[in-house]
Amino acid sequence: MASRVSEVAVVGAGYVGLVTGASLARIGHRVTCVDEDGDRVAWLREGKMPFYEPGLEEMVARGTGAGRLSFTEDLDAAVGRADVAFVAVGTPQGDDGAADLTNVSAVARGIGRALARSGRRARPLVVANKSTVPVGSGDYVSALVREGAEEAGDAGAAGEARFGVASNPEFLREGSAVYDSLFPDRIVVGAEEAWVVEAMRALYAPVIEQNFPVEMDPRPSVTVPFVVTDLASAEMIKYAANAFLATKVSFVNEISDLCELTGADVGSVATGIGLDGRIGPRFLNAGIGWGGSCLPKDVSALRAVAREHRHDTKLLDAAVAVNERRRDLAVSKLRDGLATLEGRRVALLGLAFKPNTDDLREAPSLGIAAELLSLGAEVVGYDPVAAKAAAHEAPGLRAVFDPYEALAGAHAAVVVTEWEEVRNLDLRRAASLMREPKLLVDGRNAFAPDDARGAGLLYRGFGRG
Repeated sequence: MASRVSEVAVVGAGYVGLVTGASLARIGHRVTCVDEDGDRVAWLREGKMPFYEPGLEEMVARGTGAGRLSFTEDLDAAVGRADVAFVAVGTPQGDDGAADLTNVSAVARGIGRALARSGRRARPLVVANKSTVPVGSGDYVSALVREGAEEAGDAGAAGEARFGVASNPEFLREGSAVYDSLFPDRIVVGAEEAWVVEAMRALYAPVIEQNFPVEMDPRPSVTVPFVVTDLASAEMIKYAANAFLATKVSFVNEISDLCELTGADVGSVATGIGLDGRIGPRFLNAGIGWGGSCLPKDVSALRAVAREHRHDTKLLDAAVAVNERRRDLAVSKLRDGLATLEGRRVALLGLAFKPNTDDLREAPSLGIAAELLSLGAEVVGYDPVAAKAAAHEAPGLRAVFDPYEALAGAHAAVVVTEWEEVRNLDLRRAASLMREPKLLVDGRNAFAPDDARGAGLLYRGFGRG
């Protein structure tokens, strides 16, 4: 497969944009990350990361040190020299659950203006959408780029500037985004023009063929699938993937409730069904449910698309309802074990929505903390990276960076995020610091029940009989 060094502009230096830019620089391209936030650009030039993601700081430093990665506020300059311009800005959830495309619209028009002002004629530009957008947005982005070019006031340049739009959804998992960017399960490209597909194939050739130097293990030994579709299908793939994962988590949580009622153990059940090749073992961890920036937002957006077409999504509606009950179930287990929450101290172990990130968007910890505080409990939360931000998000929550400090004097503790620091807790030490009844609500089934009980804790898991 042909591969060459491309000039790449990544518009939006947030989570997706920064990881995308750094990884493309890592495989040899010259990348300029553009962001309108001057402070963020200044931080990145100094090597400071705007969020926590393992391995990203090192990959950014490597790219900037090699002269392949840079940061700017100048969209015109970046687009003017680019072969591919990625749209990687946020599409937050609106009040109706639909994706808000305000940022995407502004960037698409900006790329059009920059494209027209650049005076380029012969060299085409691929506008690749990384932002998660509703099905049909590819045509919308194409129209906006054209509008932006016309707004630039040079009709001739606007007409002659050649561009094509691609949908290139991201499948990054927070906490392992660096690995996922270099060793993806698949690369999906949706486009209507063959030259756009081939440009994207050439851009990703080192990843597809795993033909770049890397020290990271394990690395795949097979070619990464390159999936080519139309624009609408690529956009649907992103939503459908996250909706399926959310449904899978809600399914196992529904089963976990039945396990509690019947005396079965959801861990054994998950192992048994996960060995079926048609099902697989991933996303079968029972507990307090899913959160974060992707699953809640993407499921809501997909349901909103369905409503626009007057179509019911009963399965997705049920998955959301099951997930919303998980937080209430955690609080119910606390109330059952403590009799009352008034005046009781509760430690939340882990505050970010998952390990190895500082992301608090839709984090179960925030909802649980708010409910406990409303019931008169004193809440202390531990997280190795998100503690300070959580205290800001949940007024009344006292946040600490030491799990044992959170446990000291607590009547109960809830495992919310399965950080390694939480999984490796000395349970006897934890019990010695806590006050009766020394209740441990294991929201991630991180501990063996016998180990917890043997350490002197009153253990309550999810779906463990």
